[in-house]
Order: sequence, then structure tokens, then C-alpha cells
Amino acid sequence: MAPLTSHFKRALVAFIALLGMLTLYKYSRDASADLVAPPRSLPIDVDEIGRNATIPNNGLQRAAMVALVRNSELQGIRSTVRQMDDRFNNKYGYPYIFLNDEDFTEEFKEGIRTLTTAPVYFGKLSTEHWGLSPYVTEEKVQEALKLNQNRYMYGGSYSYRLMCRYQSGFVYKHELLKDLDYYWRIEPDVNYYCDIPYDPFKYMKDNKLIYGFTITPMEKLETVETLWETTRKWMIANPDYLQEKSFIHWVVNEKSVYTRCHFWSNFEIVDLSFYRSEAYESYFQHLDRAGGFFYERWGDAPVHSMAASILLRKEQIHWFEDIGYRHPGIGHCPTKPEMAVRCVCPANANYMQRSLCNRRYGEVNNIYKHQALELAEMPDKQ
Repeated sequence: MAPLTSHFKRALVAFIALLGMLTLYKYSRDASADLVAPPRSLPIDVDEIGRNATIPNNGLQRAAMVALVRNSELQGIRSTVRQMDDRFNNKYGYPYIFLNDEDFTEEFKEGIRTLTTAPVYFGKLSTEHWGLSPYVTEEKVQEALKLNQNRYMYGGSYSYRLMCRYQSGFVYKHELLKDLDYYWRIEPDVNYYCDIPYDPFKYMKDNKLIYGFTITPMEKLETVETLWETTRKWMIANPDYLQEKSFIHWVVNEKSVYTRCHFWSNFEIVDLSFYRSEAYESYFQHLDRAGGFFYERWGDAPVHSMAASILLRKEQIHWFEDIGYRHPGIGHCPTKPEMAVRCVCPANANYMQRSLCNRRYGEVNNIYKHQALELAEMPDKQ
């Protein structure tokens, strides 16, 4: 074979170099597309799937972040999702589930889809779960709304009561949550101050935890005037649902007075087997029949907290002290140096340092079942 000419050699080298550049360009475009946006087949609506698509196949827990949110709250929930991804979920890719009593708009869906590479699901609440309790009357509810309108926040709000009842007894029954073992409740317009270098869902599972929280305020008495009275009647009627020990002393003192301490449920990480249990369902149905979600303003936070304290032991409940968090009105940031180093907090995010309920959480312990029943049987001293 005749030797290659110098001109031909240069042409061959140039051609090979050009081919390599084109291949590299195509690879980089494909890789960039995978990183920037999720495939359009991932974010789907509940009516587009035959079964819950949130079952993980990548070693993660059966878990998701869940928000009950309106179309008008798009920017607030976008802020939350961005922080969740930045602080935690960009390392794991847990799904986000958004629920609404109305159809989500395309603007809302696209506003979420373009923000995260995690799977995203949108669901609508059933009319069976979102609405007036069958145990109350419209006339009496309207009377209660008028009476309480100026007594406390949301005193005259019908929709707020629908939300509290739904979060107390129905959110975990939604089709999109049916295959989940854990959920992390998220809300619009909140702040996450700290990097989370581990998987809280796995932490819950590994440590046999049932309920996780960050902030413990005290409920306004006027909103829960008969909650403990109603609860103790359920305890007396259903002693078999109680464990041999429980953390009831956190919500009720030794004189059977309701402390009004509660876990602020706008942040909660929960083993959903608890809410799905026969004991919790019985308790919720008892409360629903009493009418306090509408005639008073029983919130899901005091309801969840009362149930957790009565039905669980202290060691099944966990304070996520290391997760700095703020919901409008109250903020928490860790002060321990090994936790604070991962956080960027405003100066006033120190509620848990002065929280009386947090102090009580550290001081009281489990009591035995017979002692819990004795508290329930004491005359009401509220």
C-alpha cells in the first residue's frame, strides 16, 4: 500500500477530531437534560395511574412529602419544595404529593414540575372525606362560627375547620398515600434552616419511632374547651386500646388538667400505621361524633398530639431537634454546636428554648395504663 500523503493524514486527523467533538456534545446534551428536568412521565395525576406509583425501587423507604395546598399558594409551596430539595431531598429523590379540594391548575402543576427532579403527584380530595361531618348540623355550625368569630384566629372560618378535620382523620386514607409507610407533612411559606445529612424516614424506621416533631406550642384553650373531656370518655370506654405504658402525662398533669401542649403538626414525620390503626380510627370517630371540629375549633395538632401521647410511649416519639424549622409565627433552630454548624438561622428562631411544653417534654415520662385510666376517671378540673 502506498504511504499516506501528508495532506491526507491531516484531513484524517481533523475528521476523527470532529467526530469526537460531536459525540462529546451529544453526550453532554443528554446528560444535561437528565439532570435539569424530570422526565415528563414522572409527574402524573392520581387519575392517570392504576396504582400508587410512589413505591420505591431504589432502596428508599416507602415515604413521601405531602402537602394539602391550594392553587393560590403556588409560590409559597414552591419556596418550601426548593428548600426541601436544597436541604435534604436532592440526595434522595423522595416523591412529593400535593392534595387539593379543587382541581390543580396547569400553572400550579408546571410550577412544581419545573422546580424539582423528584417524582411529583397531584390528587384531588374526595367529597366523602372533605366536607361537613355527618354528626353535626349546618345550622349549629353556622351559630358556632358566628359565636367564635372574634374569639380566636380562624374562629369564624368554615374552611379551616374542614382542613383540621381532614388532616385529623382522612389525609392518610387518600389513594396516593395508600402504599406509603411514612409521610412528612410540608406546608407553604415555611423555612428549613439546616442541612439534613441523613434520611429522617430511615432514622424513624431504624429506631422504631412512630411520631416525629420539631416545635411544641401550647394551644389556645378556647379552641379545645372540651377536647380532654371528650378524650377521657373515650379512654374509659376503650381501655383495651391503651398500651401498658403511655406518655399521657405530657398532655395531662397529675391533677387531670389538660396542659394544652401539642406537637405543631404543620411539621410531622409519621409512621402511617399509627393513623391507620384500629385504636386511632376509633379515637377519631369518637371525636368526630362529638362535633368539636366544628362547634369548637379542634385542630389536627392537638388531636394528633393527644392521640400520640395516649397511645404511644415516649421512646416512640422523637424531637427532630437538629432540623431548624419555621412556620409563620414560630421558629426553631438548634443551639447544640454539632447541630448548629449545619444551619443558617435568624436571631429570633429560638422558640423551643423558652417553650414550656418543650420543658415539660424533657421532664415527664411514661406512666402505667392503670395510672392513665385513673387520670381519665378524675372529675374534670379544667
